[in-house]
Amino acid sequence: MVFSSETFLFLFLPLFLVAYYLTPDRLRSWTILIGSYIFYCWWRADFLLLFIAVTAWAYGCGLLIARWEGEARARTTMVIGIIGCLIVLGIFKYLNFFMDSFAALIGTTPENLGYHWQLILPIGVSFYVFHAIGYIVDVFRKDTPATRSFVDFAAFMALFPHMIAGPVLRFRDLTDQFIKREHSLPIFTSGLYIFTIGLSKKVLIADTVAPIADQTFAMANPTMVESWLGAIAYMLQLYFDFSGYSDMAIGLALMMGFRFKQNFNTPYLSLSITEFWQRWHISLSTWLRDYLYIPLGGNRKGSARTYINLFLVMLLGGLWHGAAWTYVLWGAWHGAWLACERYTGWARNVPSRAIALPVTLVLVLIGWVMFRAADVGDAFTVYGGMIGLNGVNPSIEFLANVTRENLLFLALAIGAVFAEPYFKKLTDAENGIEAHGFSVSPNGTAVAIPSLAYPIAMSLLLVVTVARLSEQSVSPFLYFQF
Repeated sequence: MVFSSETFLFLFLPLFLVAYYLTPDRLRSWTILIGSYIFYCWWRADFLLLFIAVTAWAYGCGLLIARWEGEARARTTMVIGIIGCLIVLGIFKYLNFFMDSFAALIGTTPENLGYHWQLILPIGVSFYVFHAIGYIVDVFRKDTPATRSFVDFAAFMALFPHMIAGPVLRFRDLTDQFIKREHSLPIFTSGLYIFTIGLSKKVLIADTVAPIADQTFAMANPTMVESWLGAIAYMLQLYFDFSGYSDMAIGLALMMGFRFKQNFNTPYLSLSITEFWQRWHISLSTWLRDYLYIPLGGNRKGSARTYINLFLVMLLGGLWHGAAWTYVLWGAWHGAWLACERYTGWARNVPSRAIALPVTLVLVLIGWVMFRAADVGDAFTVYGGMIGLNGVNPSIEFLANVTRENLLFLALAIGAVFAEPYFKKLTDAENGIEAHGFSVSPNGTAVAIPSLAYPIAMSLLLVVTVARLSEQSVSPFLYFQF
């Protein structure tokens, strides 16, 4: 079940919200837990057992670390807890990859080595394993107390707005909210507005430009025009798909009174790769910084070590996204540029915006080609097309499969990226869009909106989005595969 499906919109979500608001406050964690497990089971019920096992493992490790606080066995428990979580991730996400790579290295196939089965990747495993590791480490660091309530912790892990594709949350950020959170019609309506905006990003923009990217990356020898259009289309598809999901997650959480931090902050307006990673998938960037970069030494052990740490963290971040060499090289690409910017001081002394913005966008775009390609060879085929090795003009095949509507929405998506700062104050959950029609920007400036204009606009947007949704097949969010 995905957020952008009629089953979710017209069956699961209404029933869950009715059950949630009919449940007494003290029992709402139970409603969240049961509802979220049903949501997960809609995909496959058997992998729910793995999810529960990881949850119980992290919960138990937290209690033992708290009991043995200050003793050597507390650190040992933390290490064992992390290793246990990583074993789950290693087996289900990377075993196939390592077996395939090993077989290719010795010139054979996994089948010839007696490896006749392929493990299914449990949906959301990368995210809930990170949630579990973050909790174990935070308890050891005393950044959060070990919770005694298994139900609250399990509800945090399973909270369906974020359980499948993030944002990557920390229990310490929601601990107090599980104890007490505010519910009101304005807050609920704000959540509905944010959810609607996210849904429209996914259905109206991401899914509409996707055919351009799909066509390009399926071609044997895309031309220059085809390669650039396909790469730009994927760049925009991924952003509006994932930021749309994050908006929907933030909106759904707000309907239940939870406040999630923003996960995207106009990343395609960044003036450096360093700034890009401060704006893109913020929850993951912060997690990698706090649980990998800083423990590796951060920038505290000299310049050379800083460059190595930046590279290693992004390399591991790439591998986290998927078990393929394309993701490893994508992570290495970003890691190398982060180190280069730190060495040259580019991020601190950016030249004119007219130079820095296009340079950053092109570097990000080059990385997304590798990220999207089925394998490294396909990525270089697109790179070859981008520099004109396969001709310039689009082919009849490309034009037959890409409609004017696709191209129109590609242009609209580009415009939306540059107009985003003007609309961001209306979509930022932390600004608290209120149902009575005005929002407050982060600097405290009140932004007046006609009392009926915004609700009417949101209602029309929802109607148009749902109508479009009914015309197309269900399209999973791109980050579900990670």
